[in-house]
Amino acid sequence: MAEDFSRGVDDGIKLAKRIYFGKDRAVAAPRPPAPMERSSTTQPYLPSAPMVYAVISDPGIVDNPDLPSYQPHVHGRCDPPALIPLQMNAIELEVDCYLDTALVTVTGSWRVHCVMGSKRCDCRIAIPMGEQGSILGVEVEIPRKSYTTQLITAEEGNEFEKTALPETGGFLKPDIFTLTVPQVDGGTNLSIKMSWSQKLTYNEGQFFLDIPFNFPEYVTPAVKKISKRKKIYLSVNAGTGTEVLCKGCSHQLKEISRSAGKLKFSYEADVLKWSNTDFSFSYTASSNSIVGGLFLQSAPVHDVDQRDIFSFYLFPGKQQKTKAFKREVVFVVDISKSMTGKPLEDVNNAISTALSKLNPEDSFNIITFSDDTSLFSTSMELVSSDAVERSIEWMNKNFVVADGTNMLPPLEKAVEMLSNTRGSIPMIFFVTDGSVEDERHICDVMKKHLASAGSVCPRIHTFGLGVFCNHYFLQMLANLSSGQHESVYNTDHIEERMDKLFTKALSTVLVNITIEPLQSLDEVEVYPSNIPDLTSASPLMVYGRYRGKFPETVTAKGLLGDLSSFSADLTVQSAKDMPLDKIFAKNVIDLLTAEAWFSEDKQLQEKIAKLSIHTGVPSEYTRMIQLENTEELKPSDTGGKKKTESNGEKQKMISRTIPLQSLGIGFGDKTATRENVPPGFGEQRAPDAAEKFVKAASSCCVSLCNKCCCMCCVQCCSKLNDQCVLVVTQFLTAIACIACFECCATVCCPGDDG
Repeated sequence: MAEDFSRGVDDGIKLAKRIYFGKDRAVAAPRPPAPMERSSTTQPYLPSAPMVYAVISDPGIVDNPDLPSYQPHVHGRCDPPALIPLQMNAIELEVDCYLDTALVTVTGSWRVHCVMGSKRCDCRIAIPMGEQGSILGVEVEIPRKSYTTQLITAEEGNEFEKTALPETGGFLKPDIFTLTVPQVDGGTNLSIKMSWSQKLTYNEGQFFLDIPFNFPEYVTPAVKKISKRKKIYLSVNAGTGTEVLCKGCSHQLKEISRSAGKLKFSYEADVLKWSNTDFSFSYTASSNSIVGGLFLQSAPVHDVDQRDIFSFYLFPGKQQKTKAFKREVVFVVDISKSMTGKPLEDVNNAISTALSKLNPEDSFNIITFSDDTSLFSTSMELVSSDAVERSIEWMNKNFVVADGTNMLPPLEKAVEMLSNTRGSIPMIFFVTDGSVEDERHICDVMKKHLASAGSVCPRIHTFGLGVFCNHYFLQMLANLSSGQHESVYNTDHIEERMDKLFTKALSTVLVNITIEPLQSLDEVEVYPSNIPDLTSASPLMVYGRYRGKFPETVTAKGLLGDLSSFSADLTVQSAKDMPLDKIFAKNVIDLLTAEAWFSEDKQLQEKIAKLSIHTGVPSEYTRMIQLENTEELKPSDTGGKKKTESNGEKQKMISRTIPLQSLGIGFGDKTATRENVPPGFGEQRAPDAAEKFVKAASSCCVSLCNKCCCMCCVQCCSKLNDQCVLVVTQFLTAIACIACFECCATVCCPGDDG
């Protein structure tokens, strides 16, 4: 889908060359990216900021709605439709940062500048989101119509499932959400408000915020006299009560207020052009040692869970003077046939990098699995340059794909090899792209092994590739052992994401963390139930619900790298100005979904659905729909006679529901695993013979049509003799049978030379 989208924008930019803006032109015609720009991504036209596109199936409707011009007639249709980026008149970015989460709202105005005033087209909204982004909602206002997204339960959504089309809305890529507004008149202004949440990244005591905000030059209004208004509002609530220091910002913001743990900035101005760089901001609010705090908050009035809320955090600090943990690490890698090529190469590279980060006192091993299980060594190997070199050679030789995905034997073998760990922290890194039948049984078996492992049980850190593996099974496996879970849904960022997981897990500074005296409460529930370890690469944020009187003094305890005890009092404070339920909503929903999958608890599934609808965060048990509200003017009737109001008519609201594609990732695809379908985002299948022929013919015709226009064809055909005309006619008739004319129409007139 992403490839089709990128190609559609490419065709739309060519098609936009038909539009005439007169002499008062502010920007040049849209141009393709330069070769250097193209090389930066395989799909150069994917949105790098919130964008809106006119969906053009009939190229004949493309024209300036204010200044119609002579346009050569175009035969045929664009299939798939061309996407012309709409020009943007105003943009407002509002960001609220709380703890490690940013709530982002973008409001903008776009105009259908490329369609005749008497014609209509669909408009497609594309929203790229930052780190672990989750869409929260979209609102659209046009004359006499409004559109709003809404979450409903999966049961309510079943009746719409068959009518939901991919183009109406859904994820183009894991970090790009799209939504279609149907049939908008040419020349119409769309006012759009879009909201999402995303995570802040953390490194060496600093938080980093990155929001896609890089607008291409061709969204700038072509007419100079149209004002372009840009607004940016940023607030930071670190929650620490200590001074927050700004370390860097990509845009010129003015500080408007500062207090303990809080900052506020703003920017507002008319601009000549839109932002051509992502919005980034970094700040620090931590100390040199481990510090923490705890927040209390009453349950929101309409919350489905009326228990009160608590949340605590631990910051690792910028420097750690304590001794680092000695580590015993086992890498368990899926080498089934679906991992062929880039996935397995990236896993190999990531493990090689991770081995270079281990210390000489650490030990390691590598296990591969398909139907069979293979070990690098029969016992744990101490880290040395020779051992690392031999392991890399072993991976290069043994990372050869084979049939089957048998997960339990290698996991049991890894736990067995770590059963005699003393004075170190045992870790298992489990990497797979598949889903199997006995996943719940695997969790049960691992749960028993971990329960008998002693005070420091093996941490199972899981990594899922693609959408065919069951990410909730992997999340559950990690939760059982206080481990970390990381995922990647396409093959573009495997090595980067794995390196992130390895870096986080291998930098553990505090384990076996407990909060006392939570046991004195009448009822308490913590998410996740097994508190993860604190690492120097990430702060620890934990959310919970409780009933009873919360103790005034709270202490965090744990075990340091030298196996000495750690204890720190947490500052308890009221969180009146932080929406804790929304900040932690995605994390809680993911954790509860993993538990619901494992337990098959229907009541828990219903609870997740209610929580999802309350917070606006999509889940596996909800569906997103788009509500269309139309104002229609109807004559008013009284006693069978028409009674006129001030305008002679009255307004009537008519509502319509537009179903969208499911936004969940599902619970794995066992069929795709058995058939060794390569990991990726979206369904992948090999084209049949007819599709290959159509694609080849389309490519040929596209290349031809980009080099000539309709007049060229007329002049050429006028010089052909009767026999040649007959042959050409028969050839074109055959091509027409496979819809080749439609492919040609996509780029016929908007070609490079047309």
